[in-house]
Amino acid sequence: MAAPLDPVIAQIIPLMPMRDPAVMTPQSARDSLRALAASRAAIPPPPVDSVQDIKVKGGAGPLDARVYRAGTTPAPTVVFFHGGGWVAGDLETHDRQARNLAIETGAVVVSVDYRRPPETRFPGAFEDAFGAVRDILDRVAGFGGDAERLGVAGDSAGGTLAATTAIACRDAGIKLAAQLLVYPVTDVRGTYADARENARYPSRAENADGYFLTRATMEWFCGHYLADPAHASDWRVSPLRAASLAGVAPAIVTTAWFDPLRDEGAAYARALEAAGVRVKHHEGPGLIHGYFGMGDASDVARAEAQRARADFKALLARGAL
Repeated sequence: MAAPLDPVIAQIIPLMPMRDPAVMTPQSARDSLRALAASRAAIPPPPVDSVQDIKVKGGAGPLDARVYRAGTTPAPTVVFFHGGGWVAGDLETHDRQARNLAIETGAVVVSVDYRRPPETRFPGAFEDAFGAVRDILDRVAGFGGDAERLGVAGDSAGGTLAATTAIACRDAGIKLAAQLLVYPVTDVRGTYADARENARYPSRAENADGYFLTRATMEWFCGHYLADPAHASDWRVSPLRAASLAGVAPAIVTTAWFDPLRDEGAAYARALEAAGVRVKHHEGPGLIHGYFGMGDASDVARAEAQRARADFKALLARGAL
């Protein structure tokens, strides 16, 4: 039997933004996510040794990025992509996640502010993510310093960008040490509006409403990201649709039990394993989408996120094989 919803998380859900796509606009989504981050200002952020704002090369020009260092010795480098349904989220909304990633893995974390829809639709975010990884690898001496210990990470839509970038890196002959995919979107075909496609993943019905991220909100996100619904079958949107996953970087995949994305994330972990990729899946019992950002309030969320980051750290330490 699945663990019940964490009671602390249950109290948080009514306070979460982006829950009503009927009245949501891209700007209101961005503003509400920013406001949520700002509401935590009284809680000191996890301390790192240094934070530096820089530029990295994206798909069509320079992008804002932020570098977090938790030490001064040579270290792995992790390129991090924030969540927010491709539409919202930025360097500020995911500052604490990036800090925790640097602290708990010992890596130099480069958080990338990719272009967002509707101003830039697919494949803009993917091209930015892949371009940023290539640029950071070219300059790795100025970051962690070890090209054999380069990883990608992201949550939600950022997890999708990390997953698809890992596939693109394999195809380009770039060996990544690891990928951390936090409750990723992995199969957008049908854009969450098609009953037949939704039926493939029971969590889309079980967790359609009531647990922060809703199926209707996912449909809204897809409508803004994809100019053409046919793009949903492209592996750069839906990594589960890739022709082959063999040879991609070892992966840590996390899902949350009370998340409409649970089953497609679990399916991706199984597909990686079937392709011979080393993978570990954390199921997130009692948790909801977004729990990596809830560790200050929920002991359950904090412990689960820490376990995933510890496993990611171990993969980074091994280096690209």
